[in-house]
Amino acid sequence: MSPKADENKELSGSDIDLPTTTSTTHGYTENDRRDMHRMGKKQELMRNFRLISTIGFTTCVMGTWEILLTANTQGLIAGGMAGLFWSLCWCYVGQTLIVLSLAEMASMAPTAGGQYHWVSEFAPRKYQKWMSYTSGWLATLSWQSIIAVDCYIVGGIIQGLIVVANPNYVPERWQATLLIIASAIGIGLFNIYGAKHLPLAEGIFATFHVFAFFPVIAVLWAMAPKQSARAVFVEFTDNGAGWPTTTWAVLVGQVSAMFTVIGSDSVAHISEEIEDAGVIVPRGMMWAFLLNIPLTFGLLLTYLFCIGDVTEALSSTTGYPFIYVFSNATQSRGGTIALVVIILLLLIMITISSLASSSRQIWAFSRDRGLPFSSWLSHVHPSLQIPANSIMFTCLYTILLSLINIGSSVAFNAVLSLSSSALMGTYLISIGSVTYKRLTNQPLPNARWSLGRYGLFVNCAACFYAVWAFFWSFWPNSYQPTVQTFNWSSVLFSGVMIIAALVYAFWARKVYEGPVAKVRW
Repeated sequence: MSPKADENKELSGSDIDLPTTTSTTHGYTENDRRDMHRMGKKQELMRNFRLISTIGFTTCVMGTWEILLTANTQGLIAGGMAGLFWSLCWCYVGQTLIVLSLAEMASMAPTAGGQYHWVSEFAPRKYQKWMSYTSGWLATLSWQSIIAVDCYIVGGIIQGLIVVANPNYVPERWQATLLIIASAIGIGLFNIYGAKHLPLAEGIFATFHVFAFFPVIAVLWAMAPKQSARAVFVEFTDNGAGWPTTTWAVLVGQVSAMFTVIGSDSVAHISEEIEDAGVIVPRGMMWAFLLNIPLTFGLLLTYLFCIGDVTEALSSTTGYPFIYVFSNATQSRGGTIALVVIILLLLIMITISSLASSSRQIWAFSRDRGLPFSSWLSHVHPSLQIPANSIMFTCLYTILLSLINIGSSVAFNAVLSLSSSALMGTYLISIGSVTYKRLTNQPLPNARWSLGRYGLFVNCAACFYAVWAFFWSFWPNSYQPTVQTFNWSSVLFSGVMIIAALVYAFWARKVYEGPVAKVRW
């Protein structure tokens, strides 16, 4: 019997025999049944997310204003305050085009696989297999790195809090590593044993994400010394990066803004846990993206007007300029700690949501046998109905990466910077594939959320931005980099792709067919 016939056999019976009306039973709708049948997938996870919890989930994973607050150092160094502001404007325009494209593809094929599945369906037939496989590895690399980034930030902020409480404390890398490990374990346990409460938790997270914003900016506007509007909007500076021109510095520093606005595809990776995913996933993706825009710009403008001396902020002993800004505004150890704790709690919530998305992505890719140990990674816990093994692997990956930090923070930071470049790679390949379909007038699957006649323009513009962002994400932060300041992500990116190619040559090409092999047209 052929593999496709086997799959047909698997999908018959109770696995897909759901009500044929638009009403739901245990979270399933007729549209969900039809989508899963067309994609040749077996429903294994419980669909317990609705529109509000989906928006909450995506809003938390993106966590734009919190991430911007904690990851703006490179932008301040290369480009300064004005560079950071205008970079965010540009990046939001580009990312909007990408999100529109992703939302439409998520409606065509609402699957946890996300980009690698879309590439498999939409890429030229001759190249579908290896392009999909490459996209799957890039997505895995990106989302696994994002969890490491989030845990790293959580650990670093805890150390910063200790510095605020005890100025004599000298942070050590091994201590940061232990904090990263503790964060990964705690967040992993929540994702396993609190999984059934995740939709409710996302609503709480989203509420806290919005309402915690106001006391933070209120304190800064009321108490911090203010910069002039000229300094914030017009004065582009190079704070020690040494680039020959200010324009060059701004282009390199835009990576901070790029990292802030990525992550909208997170909701695609929980598609198989969302009721009526073909329409709720794109709506959730767009609403979360749009709702985060005013919060992000509100925070950035507040932060820039209230930052004080940029050089002092960048040289803060806490390791984070925003902690210096809080301290400079409140002039109080207790007030600073209170504000930082708010940010810390929000980042823990963001990491919980990100881990859920990351584990589903690797679970889906393993289900199609794209990774070694696929049988183990794609296993769904029978009672919890979650990919517990993928969650544990993601935590283990972060723990192993954190050990690098003991020997060299430079090497660890290079691993972290892979998140932006690898994710942009998946955007480029997937959107490029659907663009090819449109340019060659080939039929696309039905989408209940469609770009219509604007699809080709939006896709082409999104590809341009993805190429642009991918290119700049590998640049070092200074003009004459040392071993400590060089952006080693280009080396690690190449290394991982070489490993992926070897795995493909010796194993995956024999077992990986790509999702398109099971699609029913």
